[in-house]
Amino acid sequence: MSHAIEVEELVRDFGGTRALDGVNLSVPTGKVLGLLGPNGAGKTTVVRTLATLLAPTSGQAWVGGFDVAREAARVREIIGLTGQYAAVDEKLTGRENLILIGRLLGLKRAEAKARADALLADFSLEEAARRPAQTYSGGMRRRLDLAASLVGRPRILFLDEPSTGLDPRARRDLWHRVRQLQADGTTVLLTTQYLEEADALADSIVVLDQGRVIAEGTSAELKARVGARTLYVTVSDPAVAARAAEQITAVVGVQAQVDGDQISAPVQDPGLLPAVLRALDETGIEVAELGLRGASLDDVFLALTGHSGHFEPTASEDAA
Repeated sequence: MSHAIEVEELVRDFGGTRALDGVNLSVPTGKVLGLLGPNGAGKTTVVRTLATLLAPTSGQAWVGGFDVAREAARVREIIGLTGQYAAVDEKLTGRENLILIGRLLGLKRAEAKARADALLADFSLEEAARRPAQTYSGGMRRRLDLAASLVGRPRILFLDEPSTGLDPRARRDLWHRVRQLQADGTTVLLTTQYLEEADALADSIVVLDQGRVIAEGTSAELKARVGARTLYVTVSDPAVAARAAEQITAVVGVQAQVDGDQISAPVQDPGLLPAVLRALDETGIEVAELGLRGASLDDVFLALTGHSGHFEPTASEDAA
């Protein structure tokens, strides 16, 4: 299968900071690649480099077979980009925004209007089409921004944390649209901090941390690397969570992690559950919930990086 995106030993420096440190990745044509990592991992820098907005310090990258450094104009002809922030003109209506982009891409006036109307319908923005974009909700602006990136019918689409700030319903609507695009043959590179999103959409996943690729594979393959199940305990009183974690660590032999009122730890032996419950009961810690679950992508992050994958999105782009 041919590759729509290929990256070899990509390096990008910002002064004394190395944002990308020899990144290698590839995306087969018509597939969705999920690029995961915490803030500062380098996700946005990868996207901006592949979209020709940043020049690589060293290394090479090809998008649609075109070199991003030497053939930037050709790359721009075949890609669409939805960045972390909506890039629409707030004074123009939703329809005017899309028509303007169509005209800038060389569409005739009638063709630009027809394309705008079709996309507004696709993204359920018909009723708001003639309202200024500044009156749109955050979710509506995000849908308009995604529609704008599709005006030119791109073969390759970059989505940089597209669902950040969306409510659960709007996020799932976005996921449905991404699946439709893939079914139509569009290749998608998706950066996200939502592990559920990568699980739902990505054919394969690349995990970045500190500008390096630290893992890659399908969601199932990455989960298989963790192997162990996860013991989780929810305590009735969050104030005793740290003490509960100490007891759990002593029983399972692996450092337990605390997240609010929930404690978790990887375990190989399901038979440890009664021992954990006894240990907590003997120390007077009341348990609200206890159980086992299979490995998740969050467990993968914990195993690979030493911290949870439940990242809090910030208002700024990746520092790297």
